[in-house]
Amino acid sequence: MRGEEPSPWQRTGLWAGMAMEALGEAGLHFDELNKLRVLDPEVAQNTTELKEECKDFVEKIGQFQKIVGGLIEIVDQLAKEAENEKMKAIGARNLLKSVAKQREAQQQQLQALIAEKKMQLERYRIEYDALSKVEAEQNEFIDQFILQK
Repeated sequence: MRGEEPSPWQRTGLWAGMAMEALGEAGLHFDELNKLRVLDPEVAQNTTELKEECKDFVEKIGQFQKIVGGLIEIVDQLAKEAENEKMKAIGARNLLKSVAKQREAQQQQLQALIAEKKMQLERYRIEYDALSKVEAEQNEFIDQFILQK
């Protein structure tokens, strides 16, 4: 068989191999469906896999963004509620301060009124003592006047 000439089928296979090699050098390849492609089938497969991985990655990023968006909404809502509670607390504190100041002012007014009433009472006592003295003097005068008659 060594000296024999290759059969037409073998020559066709040889020619096809050389043609495939020439096409490969030119950057052209046949895929599994024997379609002529510009990319090597392995590179095309890797590209397809990368495309799918990118698609999955983009979907996961979208889901992540939705989750983060939800968290941001929750945090914003909590921040608003905290701010509202803070404002309520500030309002309550200011109200307590105001009530305390009003009580202090009212207490001062009442103390001033008590002092005024004490002074008035002292004046009335002095006036009472003076009038009692005048009454006693007048009663004594009347008694002396009656005794002299």
